[in-house]
Amino acid sequence: MRIRRGLGAAADYVRSAPGTYVWLLVLFVTTIALHHMSPHFEERFLRQRSTNIHELSSNPVRVFITSAMWMESGRWLPYAVLYTVFHAQAERWLGTARWLAACVAAHVVATLAGEGALLQAIRDGAAPHSAVNTLDIGVSYAMAGVIGVLTYRIAAPWCYAYLAVVLLLYTLPLFASPTFTDLGHFIAVLIGLACYPLTLGCGKPWNPKETLAALRG
Repeated sequence: MRIRRGLGAAADYVRSAPGTYVWLLVLFVTTIALHHMSPHFEERFLRQRSTNIHELSSNPVRVFITSAMWMESGRWLPYAVLYTVFHAQAERWLGTARWLAACVAAHVVATLAGEGALLQAIRDGAAPHSAVNTLDIGVSYAMAGVIGVLTYRIAAPWCYAYLAVVLLLYTLPLFASPTFTDLGHFIAVLIGLACYPLTLGCGKPWNPKETLAALRG
């Protein structure tokens, strides 16, 4: 009975965040597909679905969509955990439409900011012209945006500690050896924070203190 109840609870949780888990299913299928490709074919295949400067200049809508359906690392399980911790929570809280709007905003704006910085580096001679074909795929910009907007899911003063950790994690790479993706991730977090209007009317913020008190009592 406990196993059945646990499976039922897990199924209910998945149904409460359909967008998150459909996306994860797509990533599972595409990850399996990558494992069956030769390294040479995989690189060429992913480059055509990348939001690099070359593809953005010719097929922007297509690559914005396809770049979010593939993961270069080929490791699906860690993303399943991250999607459950962050995306599913955000979708359950905001609703699918608002969650998706935050994801799209972070993915698009962060990509344009990162590739724009790379284009300027090419024009200034700080990066080679071949960088217009740099591989840029994945789901990390949308993830960073959702991590940012979840700041408003947490009650004060806990939200300030959460925000400080998030900003620290995404700011430190900018002071080490920054890349255009580091800039993109930082911009994505800011876009998530700018999505505050999407959170209005979505219920009372979660208070960790109340949760701990309920567990103890």
